[in-house]
Amino acid sequence: MEKIFVHGKDIPLQDLGGGTSRRILSYGEAMMQVEVHFEEGACGSVHTHPHTQTTYVLEGEFEFTVGDQKDIVRPGDTVYMPSGVPHGCVCKKAGTLLDIFTPMRDDFLK
Repeated sequence: MEKIFVHGKDIPLQDLGGGTSRRILSYGEAMMQVEVHFEEGACGSVHTHPHTQTTYVLEGEFEFTVGDQKDIVRPGDTVYMPSGVPHGCVCKKAGTLLDIFTPMRDDFLK
């Protein structure tokens, strides 16, 4: 994609099921930015991937597990997930996360 400007209003949300949806925003070979919406009680199941990920909480409240650590995060908080480390979350209050991956997630584009 490597567009210089991406307007979120022009990108539809993709329903992922289970109370989650996402909008793939900017990306290039080295990086990808994704907005993820959660309904209260929705889960991001524990998983791993080779990408390094950071997550910024835009709104809501989430309980994240990264490796053997667990914490509650709220707007303005961030979470760092190293490559290959199991991680997941449970949405405690409906909200939105901004995920950034490096390199980009090719699997999200298929």
